[in-house]
Amino acid sequence: MAVPPPRPTRAPDPVVRGEDSPLVRPYLVAHERREEARRQRVRRRALWLAVHGIDIGPRLIHGVEVTA
Repeated sequence: MAVPPPRPTRAPDPVVRGEDSPLVRPYLVAHERREEARRQRVRRRALWLAVHGIDIGPRLIHGVEVTA
């Protein structure tokens, strides 16, 4: 009796993990970019005002209210 030739095998499909995927929900990325842009505007505004002698620093420092 003749032995049949081996059947070609297919490599198993790789496991796709969410952490490895570059796909991200676009509205989440847009929100993060808007928030970072807002924080950058606040920092720039505070610096510009400080250059002109206006202090808009934090109102609370270590839980204690700071007055001018």
